[in-house]
Amino acid sequence: MDGRVEEWLAERTSDGGSWDRQQLAGRKAGLRVDVVLPARNEVDTVGAIVTAIRRELVEAVALVDEVIVVDSGSVDGTAAAAAAAGARVVTQSAVLPSLGDVPGKGEALWKALFATHGDVLVFVDADLREFDAQFVVGLLGPLLTDPTVSFVKAVYDRPLSMTDRVLPAGGGRVTELVARPLLNVHWPMLAGFVQPLAGEYAARRDLLERVPFASGYGVEVGLLIDVVELAGLSAMAQVDLGRRVHRNQDDAALGRMAAQVLLTVLDRLQTHDRAVFTGPPAGTITQFQRIGATYETQVSDVSVRDRPPMGTVAEYLRRPVPL
Repeated sequence: MDGRVEEWLAERTSDGGSWDRQQLAGRKAGLRVDVVLPARNEVDTVGAIVTAIRRELVEAVALVDEVIVVDSGSVDGTAAAAAAAGARVVTQSAVLPSLGDVPGKGEALWKALFATHGDVLVFVDADLREFDAQFVVGLLGPLLTDPTVSFVKAVYDRPLSMTDRVLPAGGGRVTELVARPLLNVHWPMLAGFVQPLAGEYAARRDLLERVPFASGYGVEVGLLIDVVELAGLSAMAQVDLGRRVHRNQDDAALGRMAAQVLLTVLDRLQTHDRAVFTGPPAGTITQFQRIGATYETQVSDVSVRDRPPMGTVAEYLRRPVPL
């Protein structure tokens, strides 16, 4: 590991439990903090997450100003559950309708910039189980105490749920098999990030406005690369949140996720002049499932599309600013 990365790892990694919510609330200095949950069919978990954040960080301590759920076409009552818990629910397709709607998580996060007004945004996945509001506190710690930090990523153990037991670690298979090798080879300055694909992170709006958002599951690795290219490693930090429990996906779903991560990294290699490709990569993946004595093919669209930096979108620049 590069010596600069080792130094960063020691200086910019903190324990999420060490940050005091009362003290951080006193350090906001007029900053508005919004928590955003991108959600699609997460009725079983979204309400508990919203309730915990509102009860502990909006009402008990004035650390968070608003909780927003960006609903990506849920059909299971996610929006109603989030609203009942006290979140402001935004329908993804209703935000910037003139620019259309792209499937995937990245679109929800990009449109959240338009739908919110926080100076600092905290992103939290809506499928977390055993959620602890201290996750949000930890992510805010470096941002509210150090003006040189603009982007904070979560670190955690990811238990892997098996049919008959739960392994204490082993989640993050796309990270270990795809994202980490690619980043270590092409962006070794990012080698210190324990969970580069973590869905929990926080950032200053003025940074997020200047980077593109990849659609789908490429959004996290795309942001990580673009932020280090734009702001440098010294503007980034990570916080150990302990243990994160969420719904594990099957191998086929992980394969499609891995393809989008790979396509996003390939795009960033070209964008940042680290590689030149002779043609566009394929945007589909073919997978197989045994049906009786033969295999059935399944072809999925895994193409990745970038949304431009929100700060360049005319509608965003014209939107009214709340008093």
